[in-house]
Amino acid sequence: MSEAKVLVVYYSRTGTTRLLALAIAKMLSADLEAICDCSNRKGVGGYLRSLADIIMKRPVEIVPAGRDVTAYNLVVIGTPVWASSVSAPVRSYLVENRARLPQVAFFCSFGGRGADKAMREMRELVGRPAVAECKVTAAAAHRDANAALAVFAHVLKGHIARFKALAWMC
Repeated sequence: MSEAKVLVVYYSRTGTTRLLALAIAKMLSADLEAICDCSNRKGVGGYLRSLADIIMKRPVEIVPAGRDVTAYNLVVIGTPVWASSVSAPVRSYLVENRARLPQVAFFCSFGGRGADKAMREMRELVGRPAVAECKVTAAAAHRDANAALAVFAHVLKGHIARFKALAWMC
């Protein structure tokens, strides 16, 4: 029987999305990779730069991925929500990798609103639906996001189990 390989990829400007990514990777026994942005996004200037990148929907330079997404059966991609949009570094990652991505799942951290729009944007960027999606407020991420993440991980584990069953049958 074939083992399903899972990769959790994320970008985090403030550390909130990173918290979620670490928890998800642990729950799924998945490999983990951070998207590294070449722009300085620290402080007020970084915040304004991030906002401008999103409003203009311009691609940003990211460090080339260290892991080959084609080696995985499922890639779980996380983003902070910036002005009701997927973050610029995740946008660039999705555009660069969309033709090579296997099945995908998405998660995001957000301040108050815009998560639905960001998830829709991620689906549009990869050109297909996600097997699951999870939206967690920044406040919940820092308090205790385990309940939401446990449900998300449970759905993904069910998907992985179906993949293993199909692989065994082939």
